[in-house]
Amino acid sequence: QVQLVESGGGLVQAGGSLRLSCAASGRTFSSATMGWFRQAPGKDREFVVGISRNGGRTYYADFVKGRFTISRDNAKNTVYLQMNNLKPEDTAVYYCAASFGGNWYTVYRQSNEYDYWGQGTQVTVSS
Repeated sequence: QVQLVESGGGLVQAGGSLRLSCAASGRTFSSATMGWFRQAPGKDREFVVGISRNGGRTYYADFVKGRFTISRDNAKNTVYLQMNNLKPEDTAVYYCAASFGGNWYTVYRQSNEYDYWGQGTQVTVSS
């Protein structure tokens, strides 16, 4: 079993920044492909970004390229999402997810490819 706990959400003005963290426990973190998803009210959950086990590969959704950066610290069992130049349309609950499939370079983009999910953290961007 894997536990994922997100933190770092909050209320920020448009143009501002937030840094989300996701702390993992229960299995070897370095064996997990990690991802961030988000879900806005009335919308489906959507992929934001993923990172491979060793951090060597990442994949970003087009709408966050150049603004968001994912990173991981396998020694701390934590994945981060640095969000800059936030926009009101970034308002959503952000979830981190873990998958133990694939290999060292795999990055998953579909929610059904992830096995474990955190409880989510709310990000609200005011205009």
